Amino acid sequence: MDSRQLEYFVAVAEELSFTRAAQRLFTVQSTVSAAVRALETDLKTTLFDRSTRRVMLSTAGQALLPEAKAALEALDRARAAVEEASTGLRGNLRIGTLARLSMVDMAELLGAFHRKYPLVEVHVATSPTGSTGLADDIRHGRLDVALLGLPQPELNGLDIRDLASVPFVALLPASHPLLDPASHTKPYGMPSVRLEELAGERFVDMPPGFGNRKMVDRAFDAIGRPRRIQVEVPELMTIPDYVRAGLGVAVVPDIELAEEPDVAKVPITGTELTWTLSVATAAGRRPSRAVTALLDLIGENTRPYF
Repeated sequence: MDSRQLEYFVAVAEELSFTRAAQRLFTVQSTVSAAVRALETDLKTTLFDRSTRRVMLSTAGQALLPEAKAALEALDRARAAVEEASTGLRGNLRIGTLARLSMVDMAELLGAFHRKYPLVEVHVATSPTGSTGLADDIRHGRLDVALLGLPQPELNGLDIRDLASVPFVALLPASHPLLDPASHTKPYGMPSVRLEELAGERFVDMPPGFGNRKMVDRAFDAIGRPRRIQVEVPELMTIPDYVRAGLGVAVVPDIELAEEPDVAKVPITGTELTWTLSVATAAGRRPSRAVTALLDLIGENTRPYF
């Protein structure tokens, strides 16, 4: 048994696919299959129940998985300790983030990290399914750490450190009946709205995997008034454009949304609806030295929204 075999085994166990495991490890499927077969031969047992349609862990594979992860993490820590003592912190760091995240200056954060730890190879990625995809990538070992925003029930399997919170606001076209036209010239005279007042509207929002969408959907479901989504867009900053065009209203986190002509940003009352940015790592898995170093820097580069 060697560490490479264990690495291949863990990848297949987490992906439940030899093809996806090979893609994750940047190798070919035949190499992964051969390594797993060699490990099974060495252990004199079957680690996966294979069929033409699926791959599942056997009872022996389920028993091996936590031990294999622990062994690989121990090897990584030992290797990192020796390398750091001789040449400085090294390794690879896979970071997930949300697009156009203003609450943390990612460029400044990663620049500071690179200056302090130039031998760590940093890879940054987003997910087409937003925070849900980033959380799934953490759980399956495709990312080491991620900045995301999800409601508490969606955070299973993750260790979370909350960084900042902002309230949700409603975005309404300037001509909307809920608005008093005279209030647009008075900064402190803007009305507020309740979710119940918006329940019958058409909405502009982000796709279902994004954390802010999940939170707003849950809030409307809680009052027994599920929403009708008219327009889905992947960029928060473009939502006011669709509101201004009269395609719907929106309920979004107040994250440095630019003042848009003909769009009113209105406080929401009657509910404590807030969006929280968190930094996530895998629960039950000791962070690498590179992850720990990054976590130490993140707090210093988070803007004070609380």
